[in-house]
Amino acid sequence: MGRKFPQIIAHQRDRWPLWLPVGLGLGAGVYFALPFEPGMAAGVGALIAGLAAAVVAIAGWQRPLLAMAAALLLGFGLAKWREQAVATPVLDHPAIAHLTGRVDSIEPRQTGVRLVLSDVRSGVFDVAPRRVRVALRSGGAGLHAGARVSLTASLSPPPAPVEPGAADFGRAAFFQSIGAVGFVYGYAHVIPALNPASPGERLLQGIENLRARMTARIHAALPGSTGAIAAALVTGQRGGISDEDESALRDAGLAHVLAIAGLHMALVGGGLFWLVRALLAAVPALALNWPIKKWAAAAALAASLFYLVISGAAAPAVRAFVMLAVALTAVMLDRPALTMRAVALAAALLLVWRPEAITQPGFQMSFAAVAALVAVAEWAAARPRGARHWLWRYVGGLAMTALVGSLATLPFALFHFGRATHYAVLGNLIAMPVMGLWVMPAAALSVLAMPFGWEAPALHLMGRGIDVMLLLGGWVAHLPGAVSLSPAMPQAALLAIVAGGLWLVIWRGRLRWLGLAGAAAGLALMLLTSRPDMLVAADGQTVAIRGADGLLHFVRPPQDKFAARMWLQRDGDARNLDQATGLADARCDGVGCVLPTGAGLVALPQRPEALGDDCTHARIVVTALSIPGGADRCKGPALVIDGRAAGEGWGIRFNPLVTQSVRQERGVRPWVPALNSGG
Repeated sequence: MGRKFPQIIAHQRDRWPLWLPVGLGLGAGVYFALPFEPGMAAGVGALIAGLAAAVVAIAGWQRPLLAMAAALLLGFGLAKWREQAVATPVLDHPAIAHLTGRVDSIEPRQTGVRLVLSDVRSGVFDVAPRRVRVALRSGGAGLHAGARVSLTASLSPPPAPVEPGAADFGRAAFFQSIGAVGFVYGYAHVIPALNPASPGERLLQGIENLRARMTARIHAALPGSTGAIAAALVTGQRGGISDEDESALRDAGLAHVLAIAGLHMALVGGGLFWLVRALLAAVPALALNWPIKKWAAAAALAASLFYLVISGAAAPAVRAFVMLAVALTAVMLDRPALTMRAVALAAALLLVWRPEAITQPGFQMSFAAVAALVAVAEWAAARPRGARHWLWRYVGGLAMTALVGSLATLPFALFHFGRATHYAVLGNLIAMPVMGLWVMPAAALSVLAMPFGWEAPALHLMGRGIDVMLLLGGWVAHLPGAVSLSPAMPQAALLAIVAGGLWLVIWRGRLRWLGLAGAAAGLALMLLTSRPDMLVAADGQTVAIRGADGLLHFVRPPQDKFAARMWLQRDGDARNLDQATGLADARCDGVGCVLPTGAGLVALPQRPEALGDDCTHARIVVTALSIPGGADRCKGPALVIDGRAAGEGWGIRFNPLVTQSVRQERGVRPWVPALNSGG
């Protein structure tokens, strides 16, 4: 076997580059998984060691191993470097603040707008965050990017996970340099600017204001949720979409149409490539003497770049543009346009630029879908093709694309959202032709007509297409069994499935089927891992306990309704809050509640006079109160969570009693505010 192993590795030589983004992502993942923040010296050391490993990689079978080690070290070092580049102070306690700041972006919402402010000044901060995000319910119509505003806001730290292992919105905000979030009291007043904007700032402000004007023109022609969807498709501004329409698209497997990503970039870039090439081919003198295919690719690349800019350059759009740019550049260089190497190059470029993308659902789902589709295309290309009618090929290709994409993204949908859509193939099969042949061409026409003020007819045409798409999506979403909910998948299960999937799509030969073992291990972990028996929200008052029926029940009506809904969603539970409130065994009075559980008596005191008895008789005490002298004074229970500790959220398992707090799971990281350091 010792001599065979180098031969096996050498036989995969043409696939070695595909492991580059895997190594980068693994290195970045190690950084984010640490329970502590490594020093900058560790990051620089990893970068230097990674570069050294890349340089000294030698010929022979050791070369890919050294290259993988280099990629892993570079991924770790780049993640630390990125943390330093975006670092911002994070507000560590709620506060009401009067502040001034420069408007970086304005996002329309169903009620009002959401502002991102930079250059923030306020006496409430010892050191102000680089950026603050606030919701403004009214008075946002006259604001524009670059304006300096004065306002009074209720601010909080960016949201922590609702339970250990849940989505970390605070970390996502940190990597946007947002250190505080909240809402505005009253209005935001425009005041004189402190300093003139730099040329770069003026360029970014001009882009934001162009997006705002385009969004306003779209809403003027298409009011309501239809206009909001149209704006989402053109400028990336998703605020204003009704919950009913969003749910219909999501449950029909069409949620991807609302986030500008691969589909939109492919329709814009691919559609323009085909159109320009067809027009140039109609002129024989050009078609016979000039490289019109390359000209068409260059035109499509320029148009896609413009689309990226006006769409706000969100992470999914950047991912899609990079992949499209790689494909179009390959056309201009006379190379195959869509290969697994192009996918790997796009993923590597994104991980070098934004290593935090490895933690984001959009990155994971988009590359999983594309890698799976390219792998299937590689497999199909090696098989003989029969003569089939073009309509059969179109319908079959669309169905296969929807099926493969749905299966590839299913583990991530279960992990992040706890739901699976069972008719996604049908939804995409009947709605995507409307999207590709009606909605997006009309959107492109409206953008071309906007400088002349002629966009209304094209927008109305686009709106009718959106209405048809919503009608089809709503029909699919209401079919019996369209959606099933699932308990949140443990991270170990997802990692096992991802490892198996990567092996399947990258490796060639019979050994590729070893990837199925990873998928099987992930499925086993998903089935064998149980959910917590008790959950405590950050407010110390919202508590859910698993009853004899296996479902979570809220002892009292939950105060933190967002956390409560997320708990039910992560439990795969479709009940509403009212249906999930109440436990027959709970005994409540004016000072608190007690109830027997598998771990013993649980007490939830609400008033100080209940603490004495609860500290004596209960095994678990949870309260929003601060126990005088600290939890150590309450010596009887095995677990005490009082106001000092409850501000982070807890997951608790019975028999044996195992606890984990959100803070323990997040670790000591720059995006985690200090504990109880403020008022």
